[in-house]
Amino acid sequence: MITRKELAKMFDHTLLKPYATKEDFIKLCDEAKELGAAMVAINSVAVKFCKQQLEGTDIHVGAAISFPLGQTTLDIKLAETKQAIEDGADEIDYVINIGKARMHDWDYIKKEMESIVSICKENNVISKVIFENCYLEKDEIRQLAMIAKEVRPDYIKTSTGFGISGAMVEDVKLMKSVVGDSVKVKAAGGIRDWQLCKKMIEAGAQRIGTSSSFAILEGYDKEL
Repeated sequence: MITRKELAKMFDHTLLKPYATKEDFIKLCDEAKELGAAMVAINSVAVKFCKQQLEGTDIHVGAAISFPLGQTTLDIKLAETKQAIEDGADEIDYVINIGKARMHDWDYIKKEMESIVSICKENNVISKVIFENCYLEKDEIRQLAMIAKEVRPDYIKTSTGFGISGAMVEDVKLMKSVVGDSVKVKAAGGIRDWQLCKKMIEAGAQRIGTSSSFAILEGYDKEL
């Protein structure tokens, strides 16, 4: 059984709403400290501010790149990635070009992934690749995972949480079955209680993106 502390350290405590204010980010970072979370997941505009709020802690600042659509050019994604790292991001979660995946332009997907992962590795920053599985066929998810197994980002991730559905246990299992131990899996999107969170972990997820961290821990405590 995972300990409460270990569970909390799997959380990417999330605030990606477009109307988030300074006060909201202060609250997010204070909550992350209380939780002992792994990271705060935010849009890149707030990286510098959250980095200051979390100074002196081991909690990472994670920037969402080309979020939530993934529909910017590679040059723009690279520029946003570099800016986020310059501002203090410890982790990068970028959205793939979903249309290119649906067109099976795997060369583009690989180039995009290699380019962003390379910048992250050069700067000792964790990289996560968001697939947005709700728009993809299972064979497409499998192919993306195969590319990731070759390119070696730190994580592949199920969803933005802004699509037509979020993380699915079967997709986590599929992604993990392809990458094995070479790449970790992050489940995100719609994970609001301990029962679903536990299923994601059992399926192979090693990070959980959620804005319901406290509710999940409450459910965990009740099960003990």
